[in-house]
Amino acid sequence: MDFNQIIGHEKIIGILKNAIKCNHIFHCYLFAGEESVGKRLVALAFAKALLCKREDVKPCNKCTSCLKFNSFNHPDFELIEPEDGSIPKKRIDDLIKSMAIAPLESKRRIIIIDQCDKMRIEAQNELLKTLEEPPLYVNMILITSNSNGLIPTILSRSQVIKFHPVESKKIVQLLMGEYNKTEEEANFIAHFTKGSVGRSIALSKSPDFFNMREDVLSIIHKVVTGDKMNIMNSVDFFVENKDSIDKIMDIILYWFRDLIIYKEIGDSNLIINKDKIQILSRQSFLNIGRINDIIEYIIKTKDYVKNNVNFQLAIEAMLLKIQEV
Repeated sequence: MDFNQIIGHEKIIGILKNAIKCNHIFHCYLFAGEESVGKRLVALAFAKALLCKREDVKPCNKCTSCLKFNSFNHPDFELIEPEDGSIPKKRIDDLIKSMAIAPLESKRRIIIIDQCDKMRIEAQNELLKTLEEPPLYVNMILITSNSNGLIPTILSRSQVIKFHPVESKKIVQLLMGEYNKTEEEANFIAHFTKGSVGRSIALSKSPDFFNMREDVLSIIHKVVTGDKMNIMNSVDFFVENKDSIDKIMDIILYWFRDLIIYKEIGDSNLIINKDKIQILSRQSFLNIGRINDIIEYIIKTKDYVKNNVNFQLAIEAMLLKIQEV
């Protein structure tokens, strides 16, 4: 991984490169932002540059340090990730003990803790002791999509860098150029993932995503146009695809969001389901008030599902409400 392989985040990368150039590296960085937006990739590129023997603003990709880093076999680099959904205190205890060992091949030891909010409270408190009196040769990069899951003292002792969604046009160019997506497909994915490069790539590689989207939109069209018998048959689809319910609900939300835009201003670049304009047109008999009520029901259903309310009943109720509103 190298800085020039990262899509977006130019300002953040510039700040990190300048820190390397000026040799003003903070002991602990906290990379915070939405999931899969690029935090981990930037952290890895930054770590690789800090360990590179050339000591430049970007890794040389030729020295033994870079080669070992590429294979995750560098003795002065450690990546910590959750195990079974959490980072236990013992893992942090072991990390702290290992910090007493000076770097073996580089001037620094670089530690990345991904999803650091998954540390239990006792683990966070243990890590805090190290942040208060850090070894001079240790640099940490904490990565989180939920900074509220961290104790305030960790935040106060870290240099916080906030990551924002990547511009849609950059993701569209990536998906069209490297993943053979049409402009309409790439545009839909870029907006659907809200500027997340990682999620956009994952959906582009998924052979089932657009098939699932077709099935969802077909169900919604039948429900909206009054096919009551279809509702009970459609529930089976939601049950069978329960593991993808977040994506399914977002597909539905974006659909009705586009329907409002279509009714207000017609065919527009703001519409992300541009390949479905004809179907949007056929559903434009719905008034704005009804569409807003439908969106409200969908959001409530997302909350019900998240809070483990009876899944099948929640979906049945949502589809009936969409039809009745």
